[in-house]
Amino acid sequence: MIVRSLRDIESTDRHVKSASGAWESKRIVLARERVGFSLHETMLYAGTETTMWYAHHIEAVLCVEGEAELTNEENDEKHWITPGTMYLLDGHERHTLRPKTDFRCVCVFNPPVTGLEDHDESGAYPLLTESEIDEA
Repeated sequence: MIVRSLRDIESTDRHVKSASGAWESKRIVLARERVGFSLHETMLYAGTETTMWYAHHIEAVLCVEGEAELTNEENDEKHWITPGTMYLLDGHERHTLRPKTDFRCVCVFNPPVTGLEDHDESGAYPLLTESEIDEA
């Protein structure tokens, strides 16, 4: 059994801040736990714009605080995301999030991320293997 608080994660290698400064994420469960998914609390900051594309992962996102516009870049469809709204990127959709206010969400990734990822130039996370996790 694992019990871990967000406070435990602050200022550790599980507290990841994007190179762009647009978001930060507390990685609660990672690939190293070997449970088949990762669980994150992520904050995206008001007034920023982040385009993402999870070519190798499925992500479910539940908004718990704040408001943001979500654009599906595949078809230009827009959605207003507010507390209690979930979106699922089950088709590896390229998407852009534009927070109107600071936007806090809980995210689940499959396959799990290692905690070392940041978005590359295409907006994607690399797919790291379990052997790469063991070597880290």
